Amino acid sequence: MKKKILVILGHPDTESFCGALSTAYIEGANAAAAEIRELRIGELNFDPILWKGYKEIQELEPDLVRAQELIQWSDHMVFVYPNWWGAMPALMKGFFDRVFLPSYAFKYRDNSAFWDKLLSGRTAHLIVTLDTPPWYYRWIYRQPGHNQMKRTILGFCGIKVVKITELAIVRGSTAGKREKWLAMVNRLGANA
Repeated sequence: MKKKILVILGHPDTESFCGALSTAYIEGANAAAAEIRELRIGELNFDPILWKGYKEIQELEPDLVRAQELIQWSDHMVFVYPNWWGAMPALMKGFFDRVFLPSYAFKYRDNSAFWDKLLSGRTAHLIVTLDTPPWYYRWIYRQPGHNQMKRTILGFCGIKVVKITELAIVRGSTAGKREKWLAMVNRLGANA
């Protein structure tokens, strides 16, 4: 049975280095005969602002309905995005705010502090570009973006993050270094 992989590009600019990484992963996974679907958040037509919080759910735009369908379809998700100000780009956060809704991604239990994780059984791999040295991001900043994705978004909904791949320092990296990163991400896709 083929693994169903959804690759989500979180960089608003699809022509970015993250866009190239996403393509490299998909090419590798296609060579491994996985079933692949792709979402490019920067190309989706939606309002990223959750105007009323959860007290009044906004009607989902067709692109977000399709995103929910693809998430339900997938066994494994690969998120490719840059780390800006310690975490994901605002557009990607808006995507989560609008898509990972109550009764879709999680459900609070009546008279309880606990909740049901409605996206359980799926795994995720984070491929993150940084301009911060990895050791500094880990020991000084304490990895706020990784913790947000792993624990308070994906984990909260039942998705287990099985791997985090950091590519750093991108700013000022040579063409040769970027080619090595692209080849590595292609191999990650082939081994998915």
